[in-house]
Amino acid sequence: MRTFMLSFAMLGLASMPAAAQSIGGTYTVAGTNFDGSKYGGEATITLTSDTTCTIHWETGGSTSDGICMRNDNAFSAGYAMGKEVGLVVYKIEKDGSLHGLWTIAGQNGNGTEVLTPK
Repeated sequence: MRTFMLSFAMLGLASMPAAAQSIGGTYTVAGTNFDGSKYGGEATITLTSDTTCTIHWETGGSTSDGICMRNDNAFSAGYAMGKEVGLVVYKIEKDGSLHGLWTIAGQNGNGTEVLTPK
């Protein structure tokens, strides 16, 4: 029984980095702007550690880059798009999709965005 419990505990520890790493990859982007208009594109998340990453978006004819971080089922990114700085906060869903709200510094309101793994 003790060996089983130790094996079970080790399995749990071994799976923690895998869960954190599962966030990396390419995603289809579907979002709405502040005014409700829709946009789409692609995002790529590249892991830099078990909890941190970089993110690159190609949406609506523009590109932006940022840094990101995961904490359990929360995922957030700060980004720059030209001279504008923004923030997006996502909830990681059980199906691997990320559902979030984003904003840009100095502007009122927010947009929405869903990242779906490709």
